Amino acid sequence: MNALVNMYGPFFDLHNWATVIESGEDWLIILSLVVMECMLSVDNAVVLAAQTQSLPNKVEQEKSLFYGLFGAYIFRFLVIGIGVYLINFWWIKVLGAGYLFYLFLKYFFLDRRKKDKKVEVPSKRPEPTGWKKHIHISRFWQVVISIELMDIVFSIDSVLASLAISSNPVIVLIGGMIGILAMRGIAELIMGWMEKIPELQGMAYFLILFISVKLFLSIPAIDIEVPNMLFVAVLVVSIIVTLIIHYMNKRKTNN
Repeated sequence: MNALVNMYGPFFDLHNWATVIESGEDWLIILSLVVMECMLSVDNAVVLAAQTQSLPNKVEQEKSLFYGLFGAYIFRFLVIGIGVYLINFWWIKVLGAGYLFYLFLKYFFLDRRKKDKKVEVPSKRPEPTGWKKHIHISRFWQVVISIELMDIVFSIDSVLASLAISSNPVIVLIGGMIGILAMRGIAELIMGWMEKIPELQGMAYFLILFISVKLFLSIPAIDIEVPNMLFVAVLVVSIIVTLIIHYMNKRKTNN
């Protein structure tokens, strides 16, 4: 019981919410989390959108994403609570830092495939497989459940990275909620930016490296706390440097 109170108590602390809402510094951190969520979730948005294509019309497609949004919010709340509890153990921080560092290595060194994958939508509906084959429910609810399962997989990276930036679950929750909504609402816009400025995705994984180091430095054996505002500064500088690199690459291509 005490563990549950420790995990989810901060979400129901009105003073904690008031402090976050009134703090300009906390809102800068929230904005940074939203930017990270959007940049790391573009590919995820493509996958979710592709899943809805098996539905017969646009109304059902939009409805399935809307239902999936609520499920994503509920799961994000649960995972943040568990994460807040686990992140207090130093070995969890080491594992988390190692995993984030792996994501950085995977993107820059291990992945040989191009990042701009295009999801092909089949011309006809595929036959149900796996759990869908044995559970007799409508295609609409099959798609909604698939979206929920994808959200569960996709949110783990985001929650881990967010908790490494801020230990306040309210900040992480607000940033995650806005990020999920923004990711679904402006996915096409973000994908357009990524197509025009492909260096942005590399920038996102450079930030993952920074977060990995920040999390590792916070373990008791080292006990170096990197200020959250430093992450905001690194994010702003990274965006500026990325735009400069893109401009220089574009000039080289044109010449």
